[in-house]
Amino acid sequence: MVVDFSGRPGLEYHVDFPRARIGDFDVDLFREFFQGVVNHAQMTLHIDNLRGRNAHHIIETVFKAFGRALRVACERDERMQGVVPSTKGQL
Repeated sequence: MVVDFSGRPGLEYHVDFPRARIGDFDVDLFREFFQGVVNHAQMTLHIDNLRGRNAHHIIETVFKAFGRALRVACERDERMQGVVPSTKGQL
């Protein structure tokens, strides 16, 4: 999972589910949730689920990874005092 608060919305989503529903929940809505987050937060988000057989556990692990990636993306990095991390104009 990679999060970039770039001001440019983008979602790269690679999560396959072994079934279409979890109870009454349509798993297609899972991607739609992240697309909405990306669009409104103006972030770039890459989600890759490497493996899994239980749709419920796949959703749990993706949400947990998303939370951890958000925390890392928002934490203050003391090594970067006064510097805005960007490659704009350098690539």
